[in-house]
Amino acid sequence: MKTKYISLLVAGFLSLFNTACEDRLDIAKHGNLGGQDEFYKTDEDASQALASLYTSWGSNYYNWFYTKNLLADDVWCGGGSRGDNSSMEQLNEYTFDTDHGMVQSLYSGMYGIIYKANLIIDLLDSDTDAKKRAIAEARFFRAWSHFELVTLYGTAPIVDHLLQPSEYRLPNSTPEDTWIFIEKDLNDAINSGALPSKANVNDSETGIRVTKEVAQAMLGKAYLFQGKYGEAAAILDKVIESGKYALYSGEYDMLLHVAANGCSESMLEVQKRNDTEQAWNQMTMTFIMQGWRTDKLTMGAPASTYIATGTYGFMNPRASLYNAFVEEEGADGYRLKGTMRTSQQMKEIGVSVQSGAYMVGHEGYFMWKNRALKEDCVYDASFFQALQYINLRVMRYAEVLLLAAEAHVMGGSMDKALKYINEVRTRARLQSLSSVTLDDVKKEKRLELCLESVRYQDLVRWGDAETIMKDQGKEIPTFSNSGVEFQFKNSTYGFKTKHKLLPIPRKEIELNPNMVQNENW
Repeated sequence: MKTKYISLLVAGFLSLFNTACEDRLDIAKHGNLGGQDEFYKTDEDASQALASLYTSWGSNYYNWFYTKNLLADDVWCGGGSRGDNSSMEQLNEYTFDTDHGMVQSLYSGMYGIIYKANLIIDLLDSDTDAKKRAIAEARFFRAWSHFELVTLYGTAPIVDHLLQPSEYRLPNSTPEDTWIFIEKDLNDAINSGALPSKANVNDSETGIRVTKEVAQAMLGKAYLFQGKYGEAAAILDKVIESGKYALYSGEYDMLLHVAANGCSESMLEVQKRNDTEQAWNQMTMTFIMQGWRTDKLTMGAPASTYIATGTYGFMNPRASLYNAFVEEEGADGYRLKGTMRTSQQMKEIGVSVQSGAYMVGHEGYFMWKNRALKEDCVYDASFFQALQYINLRVMRYAEVLLLAAEAHVMGGSMDKALKYINEVRTRARLQSLSSVTLDDVKKEKRLELCLESVRYQDLVRWGDAETIMKDQGKEIPTFSNSGVEFQFKNSTYGFKTKHKLLPIPRKEIELNPNMVQNENW
């Protein structure tokens, strides 16, 4: 009987509660709570839609950055121990397959950016300057995303408008058609007259968003990847001759830090802010993953006074990268010391590996140019360094100079090629070259832009990947106070012909009967 009364009481309470909820939810509609048809009307709508596009682009940075750099030959995957992140190890060692999570996320992430761009392009009228600029920027990001898709996946579908349900199962596109589409989008953005130029090299406010010169640089990169050297040289020359960008003149080892946010060299960056109230909205795992494995290090002075601890030890430079630096600029090279340090040099600043500790995916070299600095933190959380406000670099002016140098070398204009490559070398405090070859450009680009998300696609397009990375992943090193040991091995490893294109993710093939997998996957 007691149970019966309790049941009746609960039923009565729920009835009263539900009635009260219904009354409270019967709220008059205020403001624009409508759907897509009621939005995309005003300049404010355009601004909000563009902010959403930039957010989508920035939120894909982590996967974009790690996938591309792990596939290249500059770093070991690393981590706290073997298997700390098996997905990253598989990329770095070429043991991944068609269902790899990061390969799949990068693919879908690019289409997420494209969708946000298509909302703006298809639904905004170009009847105000603000809307025209939003459309031009959307065209840039749609082209940028298709560039990543065609250079990484090759045959990914072109999505040039908002799809209807009947269009969801698009077939593969050809690389030729995708390149045509990329060129058109970028040319339309450039020729729209809606993209501004910076007032001068130090105009960091205009540089927060896409400028005309950034779109021109991306078009030049697209031309170069297709072997259109004359067109690439001509458009990249315009960027350089505009005088709107210049190499950073501060200390080289601060280039990838807050000190250089939005500097004269910044072309395209995901923006971060030192805002304590929005700290967790600034959070990114990009820097905590790259930092040294500090729980296995002894941190003494002076490093302990300015180095942030609580980082995870991924992306450790290879001996081959160090040797490439030494071959070009010597063991005391200014740019080398600004990029990476040996274990002996680390001891000189108070950092050493703890007794009995092993650093996996490590050959005794530490990346320096992206070291975790306390001054870069919104909050210096010593156990969890994910609250930096360093802008996430996508393209800087040094890359533009080296793209232009390559275009001129391949097009036969050696004077300009020499001028551009020597500008980069002068900043690196190297002797100027008296002549220049494609091999010179390749070497310079590796050293200047190591761990900056360009090398994998370069090695593939140059036809060098299969030779340089054929044994990548065969053996994995560990580093301790006893030196380097190769403790781990793979039976399957290395870049092969099929890796010239990443696989179309398996789930895309399974869900879409019109899609065909890339060759040999």
